[in-house]
Amino acid sequence: MSLQEELVRPQAAVPAADGDRGSAIDLLQRIGSVILPVGVALYALLYLGIQQVYGVFNLTPEQAGIDQATMFGRLVGALVLLVIGGAPVLGVLVALWWLLDKASLGRASALARAVRRRPWAAAVLGALWCGGSYWGFLGYLGLGEGVGSATIVIVSAVIGAAAFLVPFRLLRSRPVGRAGMRITVAVFTGIGLGFALIGQMEADATELAATGRGSVVLSLVGFQDQWVTVADAAGRPRRGGVPVLLLGEREGAYSFYDCLRRETFRLPVGSTSLYHFELEPDRPDGFTCEALKAAP
Repeated sequence: MSLQEELVRPQAAVPAADGDRGSAIDLLQRIGSVILPVGVALYALLYLGIQQVYGVFNLTPEQAGIDQATMFGRLVGALVLLVIGGAPVLGVLVALWWLLDKASLGRASALARAVRRRPWAAAVLGALWCGGSYWGFLGYLGLGEGVGSATIVIVSAVIGAAAFLVPFRLLRSRPVGRAGMRITVAVFTGIGLGFALIGQMEADATELAATGRGSVVLSLVGFQDQWVTVADAAGRPRRGGVPVLLLGEREGAYSFYDCLRRETFRLPVGSTSLYHFELEPDRPDGFTCEALKAAP
């Protein structure tokens, strides 16, 4: 049957014996087969992203006192916030698809069903989608610097076609293979989103180190943009009384970043006093570290 015939023919009624496909359990399984791989991939890459953020300040998360339990809590919280933010976006996309289907008198749904029935068409779309996830990975490796977007798109498409096209075509021949393809696409979707998020996190951390301005992205992933004034045990200000970024505390020592001097340093807890705490200060555009002033 041709694609044109599939688009114009009326949709057959679903037999009552096929009701299991529309059951709640089947729906949950289908949703879980997509959401779970995306979440696992995002969690793993968010962990790498946190390491990249602290690496900008020449520290590891462990040296800043971020243990595995704290890291787990922050990353799960970040995933929850991503779900909260992504749900409205997904809902809008579903609504737009519904409107498009209604405006086309059901031809959009018929086209989607026709593509799903054609193994090569579905394999091409899946391969291009997975290839697109390499966009963020190439940026993470620094290979996208000085390269135009068109070049990155072409390279990603070539990677997708070379690596995924034939395997996806073979997977489309059996129901188990189609489920495997769906999981693979979900995993690479999470990987692509994760690498894009890593790039944004590292860029925002670099801006924080250079200008003293935080970002919403760093706050969402649990990085604490907290500034303090450091003094010795006698109350005499250190570093000229200029606020510094508190990175954390581990093994009896604080870790700080001096934005004005562009250096990370540590001080023992017992001989250090902290004053004038400021969490996520609201700093205007154009603010730089040179504008930091000693606390009165």
